[in-house]
Amino acid sequence: MAIDVDFLVIGSGLAGLNAALRLAEHGRVAVVTKRGIGDSNTSWAQGGIASVVAQDDSIETHLADTLTAGAGLCSEAAVRSILQDGPQAIERLVQLGVAFDRNEAGFDLTREGGHSRRRVLHAADMTGREIARALETQAAAASGVTILRDHIAVDLVARDDRCVGAYVLDSTSGDVHTVRAKATLLATGGAGKVYLYTSNPDVATGDGVAMAYRAGARVANMEFFQFHPTCLYHPHARTFLISEALRGEGGVLRRRDGTAFMKDVHPLGDLAPRDIVARAIDHELKRTGDDYVVLDMTKLDPAFTVQHFPNIHATCLALGIDITKTPIPVVPAAHYMCGGVQTDVRGATSIRGLWAAGEVACTGLHGANRLASNSLLEAAVVSERASRDMAGYVRESDSSPRIPDWDSGKAVHPDERIVVAHNWDEVRRAMWSYVGIVRSDKRLERAASRLQALEQEIHEYYWNVRVFHDLLELRNIATVASLIVRSARQRRESRGLHFNLDVPETRSDWQRDTVLQR
Repeated sequence: MAIDVDFLVIGSGLAGLNAALRLAEHGRVAVVTKRGIGDSNTSWAQGGIASVVAQDDSIETHLADTLTAGAGLCSEAAVRSILQDGPQAIERLVQLGVAFDRNEAGFDLTREGGHSRRRVLHAADMTGREIARALETQAAAASGVTILRDHIAVDLVARDDRCVGAYVLDSTSGDVHTVRAKATLLATGGAGKVYLYTSNPDVATGDGVAMAYRAGARVANMEFFQFHPTCLYHPHARTFLISEALRGEGGVLRRRDGTAFMKDVHPLGDLAPRDIVARAIDHELKRTGDDYVVLDMTKLDPAFTVQHFPNIHATCLALGIDITKTPIPVVPAAHYMCGGVQTDVRGATSIRGLWAAGEVACTGLHGANRLASNSLLEAAVVSERASRDMAGYVRESDSSPRIPDWDSGKAVHPDERIVVAHNWDEVRRAMWSYVGIVRSDKRLERAASRLQALEQEIHEYYWNVRVFHDLLELRNIATVASLIVRSARQRRESRGLHFNLDVPETRSDWQRDTVLQR
């Protein structure tokens, strides 16, 4: 079956739905979402969205904080451009129905690691869920927006150096549809599931980066994968995030014997940038042999803790941990992909007709390490700009080339899907063991060798069976894993989130992006 639209949006988080709502003013929009409309990285974002809205703050201060966190690899022009549109993006979200917490002075602002001011707007500790709720409500009521639930993109379709749509699998029926579109936006989120331990939802399998790379787009800085320092250590909640905002409000990281350690690591102590904190925890775990460290909130007023972090408090309490009385066991986990499909600040990629926004994109904002809560801001600002760019492109472009329907050829129905499960596990374990918080040349070499064999096995399996949801995700995480390793091996220094024991210094001659293109 063929579907003809003006605009194709792949992904249903903040970037995807915000763009879809704008694009609906200019034509027919199809939104592809792998599960329900609310299954996205946006929904899992706890901390908030950073923007200059306070009188004692400024764009220059926010810019300086972002550049410091980015370890010399941010594009200052891109950072300034995106931050300047922050207040306007906040106003847009409020108009769409997002209810940020307020106090008598206005927005109730909090502070997170790396920020020198309180500038993080939030909705308790469920900011992403609140943003997703408002956008989903608007999208469900919008005319001109068709939501394709339980659909996963197989590959982008490029003709004459131009993206003209995608092949999309209906996971329920098993049919692959041809979606012809004059302009396409990738808003597929991140790739945390490429690692064994992650704070990301199951849908975060790097689909957008993998598809864009296969289509010939440039991808950049894939070696910079942010590990959140504090994911709950509990067998029944392996992906539950303990927000950085807890440390912003006075939480203290301690060894299991109760001694604090971050004050000896960095001048900002527990509010040091995430890469510093994650490496410090990793060092403590390796040094002591412990399985976790603890985040201590017990010195704060219990009523304050419960009021500001109701979801974290309730979730931990259900697991037997009262965070007002007992320190929280935490470990680092893969959290945010700072690299991605290379774009400008309007979301335009190196392929005509293809844009990207949100975590899937690399605009130059994050550099070698993302400043906390800048990600939702980037998604809001760039998706707004991308929608305007896409609308103008469609008005000026000629008709799209025809796309042949999907042909499965001689592929057969898979009889043993255990191949996918085994390879999925092997990719993630290899990445966790060899390409984690601390790397080395030997570890990267081992990862490259193992991934090459796995990719070959996956490639042969893929072309001999009819595609299905789990196989597509496996193919994509294998591609993303390979891109991360290749980028990490190319960078002959340590910078930001990339730390290699064999080249521990930061070098001025490596102050450049790592760009890969098929």
